[in-house]
Amino acid sequence: MKDSRRRFEPAEYAARQAKTRLAMEKQGLDLLIVSDPSNMCWLTGFDGWSFYVHQCVVMGSQGELFWFGRGIDAPTAYLTTDLAQSEVITYPDHYVQSPEIHPMDYLAGIVKQRRVHTGKIGVEKDNYYFSARAMESLTHCLPDAQFVDATGLVNWQRAIKSPQEIIYMQRAGKVIEQVYQRIMQVAEPGMRKNELAAEILHAGTWGTTDYYGDYTAIVPLMGMGEEAAACHLTWDGTRLEQNNGMFLELAGAHNRYHCPVSRTLYFGEPSTKYRDIEKVIAESIEILLPLFKPGNTCGELAQTFFTHLHNHGYEKNNRCGYSIGMSYPPDWGERTMSLRANDPTILQAGMCFHFMPGMWFDDWGFEMTESITVTEQGGLCLANVPRQLLVK
Repeated sequence: MKDSRRRFEPAEYAARQAKTRLAMEKQGLDLLIVSDPSNMCWLTGFDGWSFYVHQCVVMGSQGELFWFGRGIDAPTAYLTTDLAQSEVITYPDHYVQSPEIHPMDYLAGIVKQRRVHTGKIGVEKDNYYFSARAMESLTHCLPDAQFVDATGLVNWQRAIKSPQEIIYMQRAGKVIEQVYQRIMQVAEPGMRKNELAAEILHAGTWGTTDYYGDYTAIVPLMGMGEEAAACHLTWDGTRLEQNNGMFLELAGAHNRYHCPVSRTLYFGEPSTKYRDIEKVIAESIEILLPLFKPGNTCGELAQTFFTHLHNHGYEKNNRCGYSIGMSYPPDWGERTMSLRANDPTILQAGMCFHFMPGMWFDDWGFEMTESITVTEQGGLCLANVPRQLLVK
């Protein structure tokens, strides 16, 4: 049972932990408290829908490593990680969502018992899962420690994917291919958007005959007509319309690894504005794919895209992509590299990006995107969804 939940060999986790400790050493950290569930999973394998309560992985520069969380979530640690029972430490349930006491109070006691309560401690300050009250508790209970911001420290160690990680992302690509096949089978004018969302969620969970579909870090995003100008809308109960277009920002997921692919769906004969932007975006993908190779920078790729847009009379004032891999709600991005003109990050083989040249205008929008891994020969798409305006 436990082996079925192990997604990587112990040696890979050990290498990740060693890599993270080197990064800690460069920042002079004695201890690191990791609250981001993606980072926790990457370091240890811990995988459960328990991130709505306080939990973390605590890693010392000299070998200290344990998972800390709610008592009823300890079995998840036993099932999904290689941690010894002594490295799974829990807090009593009366600490959960209490206005009087906080789980970080309890963690501080553990840290003191293990005599790692002095020195420099890194915390992920700018993180969805680490609260102001958690920080206040730690600073109050551990007055002899120096707390520093270690946001992104583990995220950056995840940037270059291992061969097994790439395999999982390619499997996620197979899942999103099935999702779009289902969309083209069932979507039609008059269908309610929630019905289409249900088909998407079913297909994404069903996956393929070989690979199951995991839940995605972002729910299906969609907007029709003027709603497509709002890039992060979800569905409602209104109906799909003839002679109108809608964006679909979706992803396949497998073993928590994601492959986002967006497309635009049109019912009827597409108007000229849709065909014009389709051509420009398709050309931009063809131009940039060979540039996704080691040595180029995120900024150079972005500037190439923005120049292509400008030469065709379009402008875009937001980034056109970001690093992807393993993730949990509410975001499938890694929150490190961005494809924007001022990002100097040098590409390396094994990095993965969602190239996201979404275009949002005053009263409509268009999305056609690809998930890409960096190789010595250039970008390799992780999924094979028809790269075109989808027309029914």
